[in-house]
Amino acid sequence: MSYNNITISSNNNIAILTINRPSKLNALNRETIQELHDAFKELELDKNIKVIIVTGSGEKAFVAGADISEFADFNTEEGEKLAAKGQELLFNFIENLSTPVIAAVNGFALGGGLELAMSCHFRIASDNARMGLPEVSLGVIPGYGGTQRLPQLIGKGRAMELIMTAGMIDADQALNYGLVNHVTTQSELFSFCEKIAGKIARNSTVAIGAAIKAINAVYKDGVDGYEVEIKQFGKSFGTEDFKEGTMAFLQKRKADFLG
Repeated sequence: MSYNNITISSNNNIAILTINRPSKLNALNRETIQELHDAFKELELDKNIKVIIVTGSGEKAFVAGADISEFADFNTEEGEKLAAKGQELLFNFIENLSTPVIAAVNGFALGGGLELAMSCHFRIASDNARMGLPEVSLGVIPGYGGTQRLPQLIGKGRAMELIMTAGMIDADQALNYGLVNHVTTQSELFSFCEKIAGKIARNSTVAIGAAIKAINAVYKDGVDGYEVEIKQFGKSFGTEDFKEGTMAFLQKRKADFLG
Protein backbone atom coordinates (compact mmCIF):
# COMPACT_ATOMS: atom_id res chain seq x y z
CA MET A 1 0.00 0.00 0.00
CA SER A 2 1.29 3.48 -0.87
CA TYR A 3 0.95 6.50 1.41
CA ASN A 4 1.22 10.26 0.95
CA ASN A 5 2.11 11.31 4.48
CA ILE A 6 3.93 8.38 6.05
CA THR A 7 6.78 6.02 5.22
CA ILE A 8 7.43 2.47 6.43
CA SER A 9 10.69 0.55 6.57
CA SER A 10 11.48 -2.74 8.27
CA ASN A 11 14.48 -4.78 9.35
CA ASN A 12 14.98 -7.70 11.74
CA ASN A 13 11.24 -8.00 12.50
CA ILE A 14 11.06 -4.31 13.47
CA ALA A 15 9.03 -1.78 11.47
CA ILE A 16 9.72 1.95 11.58
CA LEU A 17 6.68 4.05 10.73
CA THR A 18 7.56 7.68 10.05
CA ILE A 19 5.06 10.54 9.81
CA ASN A 20 6.41 12.53 6.89
CA ARG A 21 4.97 16.06 6.78
CA PRO A 22 8.08 18.07 7.71
CA SER A 23 6.75 21.34 6.27
CA LYS A 24 3.84 21.05 8.74
CA LEU A 25 6.04 19.73 11.57
CA ASN A 26 4.29 16.40 10.96
CA ALA A 27 0.92 17.74 12.14
CA LEU A 28 -1.95 15.27 12.04
CA ASN A 29 -4.63 15.94 9.47
CA ARG A 30 -7.51 13.60 8.62
CA GLU A 31 -5.64 11.99 5.75
CA THR A 32 -2.63 11.25 7.93
CA ILE A 33 -4.79 9.77 10.68
CA GLN A 34 -6.45 7.47 8.14
CA GLU A 35 -3.09 6.49 6.65
CA LEU A 36 -1.68 5.74 10.10
CA HIS A 37 -4.69 3.54 10.85
CA ASP A 38 -4.22 1.66 7.59
CA ALA A 39 -0.48 1.28 8.18
CA PHE A 40 -0.84 0.00 11.73
CA LYS A 41 -3.52 -2.43 10.57
CA GLU A 42 -1.24 -3.64 7.78
CA LEU A 43 1.70 -4.10 10.16
CA GLU A 44 -0.46 -5.85 12.76
CA LEU A 45 -1.39 -8.47 10.16
CA ASP A 46 2.24 -8.98 9.08
CA LYS A 47 3.52 -11.86 11.20
CA ASN A 48 7.10 -10.94 10.33
CA ILE A 49 6.70 -7.65 12.23
CA LYS A 50 7.12 -8.09 15.97
CA VAL A 51 7.61 -4.47 17.07
CA ILE A 52 6.60 -1.11 15.56
CA ILE A 53 8.51 2.12 16.18
CA VAL A 54 6.63 5.30 15.29
CA THR A 55 8.37 8.65 14.86
CA GLY A 56 8.31 11.92 12.94
CA SER A 57 10.48 13.00 10.03
CA GLY A 58 13.16 15.64 10.45
CA GLU A 59 14.90 16.84 13.60
CA LYS A 60 12.33 19.31 14.97
CA ALA A 61 9.14 17.42 15.62
CA PHE A 62 7.63 14.06 16.43
CA VAL A 63 4.19 15.51 15.76
CA ALA A 64 3.62 19.16 16.59
CA GLY A 65 -0.15 18.78 16.97
CA ALA A 66 -3.27 18.45 14.89
CA ASP A 67 -3.79 20.43 11.69
CA ILE A 68 -5.93 23.23 13.15
CA SER A 69 -6.89 24.58 9.73
CA GLU A 70 -9.05 21.48 9.17
CA PHE A 71 -11.40 22.10 12.09
CA ALA A 72 -11.21 25.81 12.94
CA ASP A 73 -14.77 26.36 11.69
CA PHE A 74 -16.36 23.18 13.11
CA ASN A 75 -19.54 23.32 15.19
CA THR A 76 -20.33 21.29 18.32
CA GLU A 77 -21.55 18.19 16.49
CA GLU A 78 -18.64 18.21 14.04
CA GLY A 79 -16.15 18.59 16.89
CA GLU A 80 -17.58 15.62 18.73
CA LYS A 81 -17.49 13.47 15.60
CA LEU A 82 -13.88 14.54 14.95
CA ALA A 83 -12.77 13.35 18.38
CA ALA A 84 -14.80 10.13 18.26
CA LYS A 85 -13.55 9.12 14.82
CA GLY A 86 -9.94 9.99 15.61
CA GLN A 87 -9.96 7.98 18.82
CA GLU A 88 -11.54 4.98 17.09
CA LEU A 89 -9.33 5.06 14.00
CA LEU A 90 -5.98 5.73 15.59
CA PHE A 91 -5.45 6.42 19.27
CA ASN A 92 -7.53 3.64 20.83
CA PHE A 93 -6.58 1.43 17.90
CA ILE A 94 -2.86 1.74 18.67
CA GLU A 95 -3.36 1.24 22.40
CA ASN A 96 -5.13 -2.06 21.78
CA LEU A 97 -2.78 -3.46 19.13
CA SER A 98 -1.27 -6.81 20.07
CA THR A 99 1.97 -5.75 18.36
CA PRO A 100 4.05 -3.55 20.69
CA VAL A 101 4.33 0.08 19.57
CA ILE A 102 7.19 2.31 20.77
CA ALA A 103 7.01 6.07 20.27
CA ALA A 104 10.43 7.52 19.38
CA VAL A 105 9.77 11.14 20.36
CA ASN A 106 12.37 13.06 18.36
CA GLY A 107 11.25 16.66 18.97
CA PHE A 108 8.02 18.53 19.66
CA ALA A 109 5.13 16.29 20.72
CA LEU A 110 2.27 18.70 21.27
CA GLY A 111 -1.50 18.29 21.36
CA GLY A 112 -2.43 15.41 19.09
CA GLY A 113 1.26 14.55 18.83
CA LEU A 114 1.56 13.89 22.55
CA GLU A 115 -1.77 12.07 22.45
CA LEU A 116 -0.35 9.85 19.70
CA ALA A 117 2.78 9.16 21.76
CA MET A 118 0.68 8.37 24.84
CA SER A 119 -1.43 5.88 22.90
CA CYS A 120 1.73 3.89 22.14
CA HIS A 121 2.72 1.19 24.61
CA PHE A 122 5.67 3.24 25.84
CA ARG A 123 7.80 6.23 24.87
CA ILE A 124 11.50 6.99 24.41
CA ALA A 125 12.54 10.61 23.87
CA SER A 126 15.54 12.44 22.52
CA ASP A 127 16.96 15.17 24.74
CA ASN A 128 15.57 17.92 22.47
CA ALA A 129 11.97 16.68 22.88
CA ARG A 130 9.31 19.03 24.23
CA MET A 131 5.87 17.77 25.24
CA GLY A 132 2.57 19.37 26.15
CA LEU A 133 -1.17 19.67 25.59
CA PRO A 134 -1.76 23.33 24.68
CA GLU A 135 -5.39 22.95 23.59
CA VAL A 136 -6.91 25.24 26.25
CA SER A 137 -4.93 28.13 24.77
CA LEU A 138 -7.11 27.64 21.68
CA GLY A 139 -10.35 27.47 23.64
CA VAL A 140 -10.71 23.69 23.36
CA ILE A 141 -9.56 20.64 25.31
CA PRO A 142 -7.53 17.59 24.25
CA GLY A 143 -9.89 15.40 22.24
CA TYR A 144 -7.81 12.38 21.29
CA GLY A 145 -7.58 10.82 24.75
CA GLY A 146 -5.23 13.34 26.33
CA THR A 147 -7.38 14.07 29.38
CA GLN A 148 -7.55 10.32 30.09
CA ARG A 149 -4.09 8.98 29.30
CA LEU A 150 -2.04 11.83 30.76
CA PRO A 151 -3.39 11.37 34.33
CA GLN A 152 -2.89 7.61 33.99
CA LEU A 153 0.76 8.18 33.16
CA ILE A 154 1.80 11.10 35.36
CA GLY A 155 -0.95 11.45 37.98
CA LYS A 156 -3.99 13.69 38.29
CA GLY A 157 -2.35 16.78 39.80
CA ARG A 158 0.48 16.99 37.29
CA ALA A 159 -1.90 16.35 34.41
CA MET A 160 -4.26 19.07 35.64
CA GLU A 161 -1.39 21.56 35.83
CA LEU A 162 0.06 20.68 32.44
CA ILE A 163 -3.31 20.85 30.68
CA MET A 164 -4.56 24.00 32.45
CA THR A 165 -1.35 25.97 31.91
CA ALA A 166 -1.05 24.80 28.28
CA GLY A 167 2.64 24.48 29.07
CA MET A 168 5.45 22.32 27.80
CA ILE A 169 7.89 20.10 29.63
CA ASP A 170 11.30 19.01 28.42
CA ALA A 171 12.53 15.45 28.07
CA ASP A 172 14.13 15.30 31.52
CA GLN A 173 10.93 16.47 33.21
CA ALA A 174 8.96 13.95 31.15
CA LEU A 175 11.31 11.24 32.39
CA ASN A 176 10.90 12.43 35.97
CA TYR A 177 7.11 12.38 35.59
CA GLY A 178 7.12 8.88 34.07
CA LEU A 179 5.74 10.13 30.77
CA VAL A 180 8.72 8.62 28.93
CA ASN A 181 10.78 5.56 29.84
CA HIS A 182 14.18 6.75 28.64
CA VAL A 183 15.93 9.86 27.30
CA THR A 184 18.79 9.67 24.80
CA THR A 185 20.69 12.04 22.57
CA GLN A 186 19.02 12.70 19.25
CA SER A 187 21.72 10.77 17.38
CA GLU A 188 21.27 7.70 19.61
CA LEU A 189 17.47 7.68 19.71
CA PHE A 190 16.80 5.13 16.98
CA SER A 191 19.60 2.75 17.86
CA PHE A 192 18.36 2.80 21.45
CA CYS A 193 14.76 2.12 20.37
CA GLU A 194 15.90 -0.67 18.07
CA LYS A 195 17.92 -2.24 20.88
CA ILE A 196 14.85 -2.42 23.13
CA ALA A 197 12.69 -3.54 20.20
CA GLY A 198 15.17 -6.33 19.54
CA LYS A 199 14.82 -7.58 23.10
CA ILE A 200 11.04 -7.57 22.73
CA ALA A 201 11.18 -9.35 19.36
CA ARG A 202 13.02 -12.32 20.88
CA ASN A 203 10.04 -13.15 23.06
CA SER A 204 6.69 -14.75 22.30
CA THR A 205 4.46 -12.43 20.27
CA VAL A 206 1.43 -14.38 21.47
CA ALA A 207 2.35 -13.88 25.11
CA ILE A 208 3.15 -10.20 24.56
CA GLY A 209 -0.23 -9.63 22.93
CA ALA A 210 -1.92 -11.30 25.90
CA ALA A 211 0.10 -9.18 28.34
CA ILE A 212 -0.91 -5.97 26.52
CA LYS A 213 -4.57 -6.98 26.81
CA ALA A 214 -4.23 -7.72 30.52
CA ILE A 215 -2.33 -4.51 31.31
CA ASN A 216 -4.83 -2.36 29.38
CA ALA A 217 -7.68 -3.94 31.35
CA VAL A 218 -6.48 -2.07 34.46
CA TYR A 219 -7.68 1.18 32.88
CA LYS A 220 -11.05 0.06 31.55
CA ASP A 221 -14.15 0.91 33.59
CA GLY A 222 -16.17 -2.08 34.71
CA VAL A 223 -13.44 -4.57 33.78
CA ASP A 224 -11.71 -6.73 36.41
CA GLY A 225 -8.06 -6.70 35.34
CA TYR A 226 -7.26 -9.71 37.51
CA GLU A 227 -9.92 -11.74 35.74
CA VAL A 228 -8.53 -10.71 32.35
CA GLU A 229 -5.06 -11.72 33.51
CA ILE A 230 -6.29 -15.12 34.71
CA LYS A 231 -8.07 -15.75 31.41
CA GLN A 232 -5.08 -14.69 29.28
CA PHE A 233 -2.73 -16.70 31.50
CA GLY A 234 -4.86 -19.79 30.98
CA LYS A 235 -5.07 -19.25 27.24
CA SER A 236 -1.27 -19.14 27.07
CA PHE A 237 -1.12 -22.79 28.10
CA GLY A 238 -2.89 -23.77 24.88
CA THR A 239 -0.37 -22.09 22.57
CA GLU A 240 2.55 -23.54 20.66
CA ASP A 241 4.70 -20.72 22.01
CA PHE A 242 4.10 -21.95 25.57
CA LYS A 243 5.13 -25.47 24.58
CA GLU A 244 8.23 -24.17 22.84
CA GLY A 245 9.17 -21.77 25.62
CA THR A 246 8.88 -24.29 28.43
CA MET A 247 10.61 -27.01 26.43
CA ALA A 248 13.48 -24.68 25.55
CA PHE A 249 13.86 -23.74 29.21
CA LEU A 250 13.96 -27.39 30.31
CA GLN A 251 16.41 -28.25 27.53
CA LYS A 252 18.56 -25.20 28.36
CA ARG A 253 18.38 -23.75 24.86
CA LYS A 254 17.09 -20.57 23.25
CA ALA A 255 13.39 -20.65 22.39
CA ASP A 256 12.35 -20.40 18.74
CA PHE A 257 8.89 -18.85 18.96
CA LEU A 258 6.65 -19.18 15.92
CA GLY A 259 3.88 -16.89 17.16
